[in-house]
Amino acid sequence: MLNTLSGRFLILTIIFVMLAEVLIFVPSIARFRQDYLLSRLERAQIASLALLADDMIDMDLEEELLRNAEVYNVVLRRNEVRQLMLSSPIPNPIAATYDMRDPTAGLLIRDAVMQLLDREDRVIRVIGAPVLEAGLLIEVTMDTKGLRMAMVDYGVRVLVLSAVISAFTAFLLFIAVRAILVKPIKGVVGYMQSYAAAPEDARRIIQPTAGVRELREAEEALQTLQTELTASLKQKERLAQLGGAVAKVSHDLRNILTSAQLFTDRIETSEDPLVSRLAPKLVGSITRAVNLCESTLAFGQAEEPPPKLSQVMLADLVSDVVDSERLAVGEFDLSFAEDIPAGLTVRADPEQLFRVISNLVRNARQAIIASGQGAEIAVAAREDEDAWLIEVRDTGPGLPPKAQEHLFTPFQGGTRKGGSGLGLAISSELVRGHGGDLLLKETGSAGTCFEICLPKGDVAAI
Repeated sequence: MLNTLSGRFLILTIIFVMLAEVLIFVPSIARFRQDYLLSRLERAQIASLALLADDMIDMDLEEELLRNAEVYNVVLRRNEVRQLMLSSPIPNPIAATYDMRDPTAGLLIRDAVMQLLDREDRVIRVIGAPVLEAGLLIEVTMDTKGLRMAMVDYGVRVLVLSAVISAFTAFLLFIAVRAILVKPIKGVVGYMQSYAAAPEDARRIIQPTAGVRELREAEEALQTLQTELTASLKQKERLAQLGGAVAKVSHDLRNILTSAQLFTDRIETSEDPLVSRLAPKLVGSITRAVNLCESTLAFGQAEEPPPKLSQVMLADLVSDVVDSERLAVGEFDLSFAEDIPAGLTVRADPEQLFRVISNLVRNARQAIIASGQGAEIAVAAREDEDAWLIEVRDTGPGLPPKAQEHLFTPFQGGTRKGGSGLGLAISSELVRGHGGDLLLKETGSAGTCFEICLPKGDVAAI
């Protein structure tokens, strides 16, 4: 019971109601004492009426009147004359006098608490105003034994009643809390446990039904979390399947390219000038493709291998990229420009840097051809004290907003219809492997510019 929400709520409710009753009990017991003393004054006044009717009464009658009034003496002041109406022997001296004509609340509470704490039987004098103005004042002497017993009895009844009210109220609240809070919370927990057993199953996603606003907000937040997690798991599963498919394709493609590589070795021996000029580029392209397939098979995962750094003549590498892309342009009105300082060398992995620049140029070429408008693609490079900076700029249509939002995210940052967005994601990862950054400097109707930043650092070239 103590470890459940409803059980703790039940116990706390009982405690809080009892505390409230205790706060009410003190003024309540003070009021009971006041009423008790006033009732003794009224009884004494009624008993004294017998003496007013007949100046002489029998001693037995006087004793009976005092016993019924539960007092020892009755003094009545009428017309400025103080008269002892009824009297009997007082067992003890008078210990205190209480004036009930106009007492303050604090005084009544103080006297009541002191009366409860005082276990001694004492004689007290009580002064009050007669009922119906039948005199100036009336005072009686009485003992405190009966008063304290009556106060204790009253207090016990109040506490018992308070306990019953607390238990009943707490039980009703217990039922209400279980219906309004505990049951919906258990439902949410059940949904979470069911979802944890099979998070890929979209049928296990919680459907908000709570009527309490806070619980409904919690259910809606859980629904959003489960929906996003399920989508993420499905995407990861598709990526894993795609990775397996790529590995299989790469295996077969490597075998095909290896055969093609053997044929290109024979082509290199041709005496045709055009074949002799193009054969080395063909051999280089096939070699790169074979290496890429072997890397994919070797690692079998999304991460790229660490770069093998060396000094790379950037102009030759960019020239190879541009020559490859010119073959894909055909008769379309697209020109290429290279602005690479002669002799500029960068420290990079030549194969990975080739892939980065090739991806950027290819994306620009495909976007320009898809737009149907002639344009230019320019590759430029420069260096400063800290880094080598390579720019790939085009005068094409610019990137769409969706591509800009998820520029380097696989399968979401595609710049054209049907594109996967893998090119930019791979390029960004390769540049980060060099310790650099791939940045989108600008894009718009005037064109797009990407910048590759390769830090120089203090590491010796490999």
